[in-house]
Amino acid sequence: MSFDKTKTDAEWRAELSPEQYRILREHGTERAFTGEYWDHHEAGEYRCAACGEQLFSSDTKFDSGTGWPSFYQPVNPAAVAEKRDSSHGMVRVEALCHRCGSHLGHVFPDGPAPTGLRYCINSAALTFRKKQD
Repeated sequence: MSFDKTKTDAEWRAELSPEQYRILREHGTERAFTGEYWDHHEAGEYRCAACGEQLFSSDTKFDSGTGWPSFYQPVNPAAVAEKRDSSHGMVRVEALCHRCGSHLGHVFPDGPAPTGLRYCINSAALTFRKKQD
């Protein structure tokens, strides 16, 4: 994996809110049912809050009952990088923005068809752009 490393830590801290920095750059997690997009239903696209890369479409968003925005696939296979995460005494698959390397959340094999995947993403890792009619 090769990510854009042109920004310094100080630049990330200046651009992101403290909560966004904690999640995106320090691999944090927001509490379930507290994020802006867990129960969001507008049509549009979800982008990386750090670099603006388009990651997910509202067309692939579903209610997983977990309290985090969940998607069954990214907008294209290369949009989200995946990495083995063995932190917190468990093995999971971390979801990262392919462009800037920011932590988004995790991928689980318990999602709906057609992929069977659940991209469980922190709301603070996302911005939303409403679909124009």
